[in-house]
Amino acid sequence: MASSHSSSPVPQSNSSDAFFKKEKDVTKRFRPVQSLPDVCPKEPTGNPSNLCDSPSLVVDQHRWTIYHSKVNLPAALNDPRLAKRESDFFTKTWGVDFVDTEVTPSFYLPQITKEHFALYQQEIAPREKVHERCKNISPPKDTFDRTLLHTYDKSRTDLEQVPKIFMKPDFALEDSLTFNAVLPWSHFSTAGGKGNRDAASSKLLQEKLSHYLDIVEVNIAHQISLRSEAFFHAMTSQHELQDYLRKTSQAVKLLREKISKIDKVMCEGSLRVLRLTLTRNNCIKAYNKLKLMATVHQTQPTVQLLLSTSEFVGALDLIATTQEVLQQELQGIHSFRHLGSQLCELEKLIDKMMIAEFSTYARNDLNRPLEDDCQILEEERLVSLVFGLLKQRKLNFYEIYGDEMIITAKNIIKQCVVNTVSQIEEIDTEVVVKLADQIRMMNFPQWFDLLKDIFSKFTIFLKRIKATLNTIRSVVLLVLDKNQRTRDLEDTLQKNSVKDSTVDTEVAYLTHEGMFISDAFGEGDLPPVAADTTSQRNTSPNSEPCSSDSVSEPECTTDSSSSKEQTSSVTPGGVEIMISDDMKLTELELGRLANNIQELLYNASDICHDRSVKFLMARAKGGFLEKLNSNEFVALSRLMEGFILDTEQICGRKSMSLRGALQSQANKFVNRFHEERKTKLSLLLDNERWKQAEVPAEFQDLVDSVSDGRISLPEKKPTATEERKPTEFLIVEGQKYATVGTVLLLIRIILEYCQCVDNIPSITTDMLTRLSDLLKYFNSRSCQLVLGAGALQVVGLKTITTKNLALSSRCLQLIVHYIPIIRAHFEARLQPKQFSMLRHFDHITKDYHDHIAEISAKLVAIMDSLFDKLLSKYEVKAPVPSACFRNICKQMAKMHEAIYDLLPEEQTQMLFLRINASYKLHLKRQLAHLNVVNDGGPQNGLVTSDVAFYTGNLQALKGLNNLDLNMAEIWEQKR
Repeated sequence: MASSHSSSPVPQSNSSDAFFKKEKDVTKRFRPVQSLPDVCPKEPTGNPSNLCDSPSLVVDQHRWTIYHSKVNLPAALNDPRLAKRESDFFTKTWGVDFVDTEVTPSFYLPQITKEHFALYQQEIAPREKVHERCKNISPPKDTFDRTLLHTYDKSRTDLEQVPKIFMKPDFALEDSLTFNAVLPWSHFSTAGGKGNRDAASSKLLQEKLSHYLDIVEVNIAHQISLRSEAFFHAMTSQHELQDYLRKTSQAVKLLREKISKIDKVMCEGSLRVLRLTLTRNNCIKAYNKLKLMATVHQTQPTVQLLLSTSEFVGALDLIATTQEVLQQELQGIHSFRHLGSQLCELEKLIDKMMIAEFSTYARNDLNRPLEDDCQILEEERLVSLVFGLLKQRKLNFYEIYGDEMIITAKNIIKQCVVNTVSQIEEIDTEVVVKLADQIRMMNFPQWFDLLKDIFSKFTIFLKRIKATLNTIRSVVLLVLDKNQRTRDLEDTLQKNSVKDSTVDTEVAYLTHEGMFISDAFGEGDLPPVAADTTSQRNTSPNSEPCSSDSVSEPECTTDSSSSKEQTSSVTPGGVEIMISDDMKLTELELGRLANNIQELLYNASDICHDRSVKFLMARAKGGFLEKLNSNEFVALSRLMEGFILDTEQICGRKSMSLRGALQSQANKFVNRFHEERKTKLSLLLDNERWKQAEVPAEFQDLVDSVSDGRISLPEKKPTATEERKPTEFLIVEGQKYATVGTVLLLIRIILEYCQCVDNIPSITTDMLTRLSDLLKYFNSRSCQLVLGAGALQVVGLKTITTKNLALSSRCLQLIVHYIPIIRAHFEARLQPKQFSMLRHFDHITKDYHDHIAEISAKLVAIMDSLFDKLLSKYEVKAPVPSACFRNICKQMAKMHEAIYDLLPEEQTQMLFLRINASYKLHLKRQLAHLNVVNDGGPQNGLVTSDVAFYTGNLQALKGLNNLDLNMAEIWEQKR
């Protein structure tokens, strides 16, 4: 395959009969390859490929070209220095470690499949069938005459005598089988006394081979004779051809010399200027490329320097820019072949460093001393970390902050307990090791102060978390806003690009046709896109730079491609940040991340509440919280409610765990509160003798406070020098109420229920139910004791007097007076959907009124039985007034004396009217029984005198002077 050393494309004469050979100039053979244009070069456009490197007709005879190269390909393939013979010759350049990889298919060449030839096959199939049909029908043409055919047949017959083995293309006597077939060994054996016969056989074989040789020679001579005319014609034409080539060579030589002179005079200088300009621009490009390589070479030290100052975002931007430059501007640079993978490993290292740095930041931020300072710790550092994590798509970094929150919340409680226990001398920490046991050894004031301290620390803790998470969320929202603005800008640019599509098409057409844009457009008609293109062409590397330090277009392209568009924004804390365009996060991801960060703030509130609940339950063991008195539990409830409201205000969402624990403890408190007061009321009723009690001044003040619209227990005033004496009656809104001591205490208990509702709003419904039960219990129990005469056995009263009944009725009236006030108090604190519970007060009011009516009926029944007993023995006779009427008036006076000071005057009058009606009914019945009529007779006069005595005595009683007795109803009406 190696070409001859004497071969050359252009011959040059050394003698008259020899071929022309080109002179070999050793000095010119190894000259540097210089690109020269053809005789008619195209207009230069700044592209080096336009200066043709193909053989030139002008100077090829004076310079070495690629056509002089000689390649010994077997020597290249059989390099003895190679360790692996099976490797190809590429290992000579790149070493024995070279691995042949699959070549990536070109994007510019389509993938050719059988489908591309389907149309061609459909078109050619009918033609092929027609061709085959015609070929079978038409016989082959007889190009030889009969004589030649006869000669051919004879020669063919002679050649058929020659064995076929001699005609094989792979005939070789070196092959043992071929040799044995041509020359059998039996013809050359001399053993066994067969020499004469073998000699004859050998001679016969020699003659046979000679015969075969003669046949072949005859056929060869025949073939030469057939083509002798053409052979002699070719030999004759050879001399003419030599003369023609010699003349042509001389003409070509003369023409080349002339063209060479023209080239030196007219073209060489101009082309040399163009070539030097191109070389200079190439040198500038190489210089800029080397500067870029030097800059890229400093990437790793610069990244290390940035990481030492925790500038993770700057380091990541530098790595991204460097990788982009390696892929675009420095692709294929051998010295940077490992830099890309090193930068990738460095980027993974930065990811781990950022996560570790964020964990350290979260730990330091949450474990700061919990003072009133809620400032963000190193806000610039936090913003930088968040941007770096967003840039690397580490969107679960907020989980690290959440884990640190849980740990810090536990430590806050532990630290508060340790600080408090260290100040209490009664608790020996060496004996009592567990924190829960230490907490249980505290009394309520100590434990309450500890809980207050924990709540205050948790409040500051949540404020700090909110400030930090707001900063993180603001960074995420800024990136989201930047993405939205970028998308809107792209939509706007896309709309504008549609308008300029016509101009772009014209410019592309003119560029494709090889025209200059300035030739197609006038100077004033140049469109904006064309003007930009023209300005870029004027500043392109083809134009001569002003100085050697000028920056060429590739460097500008590199800077513009590697630099990222950035937008300046300011966080709520006043930190100015630069948002780059390489945040490859979707709006959905950013929105989900912002929601997760907000949810993390809610989780922080839940964590504080959960830890508080555990602290509360640790102390609640053994019924400690259930044993608190009202003031202590109210203080605890207010403290917890205040903390709950503070956390809701900070985090913006309700947490139910602590509220549920408070409700559970409140329910237990309500049960104990109610049972204690119900038991107390039961004991008071069982010991009540139903006598009018004096009203201490504190109870009068209590009632007065309720009259002023404040349903609450008045604060205890310091003891004055002159103590106020108790009064006989309780004054309520100007009315006097004679009460027993149990009712006074009951009013205080009712106000305690109301005040407890004010202090603990969450137990309003439970308190309403319990208070209703208490009022029902008082009504039923008082009815059993007074009307049912249960006090006779319980207290040991001799009898239930009218005074006891009237006092009981007045006490019930006092309670009924306060029921609407209590109802309004609860109604103001219930939700609208809970108003149905107020019906309990309506039922209680009805029950009390029925009870009062029963007591009034009982008083009337007492006098009715007395009238029945006395009037049944009445006789109309002298003296007047009779003893019966005197006795009746005496009993009426006693009744009036018993109830007048207890009941209001209106109720007294109504009661005596009912008693008078009963009296008239019994008197009328007795007069009818005695047949005394209103006829003006003696008996009528006696009755009239008795009745006048009764009327005068009754109206003489206090408050009954204006009572209309209507005594005429005692007589039977005449029909």
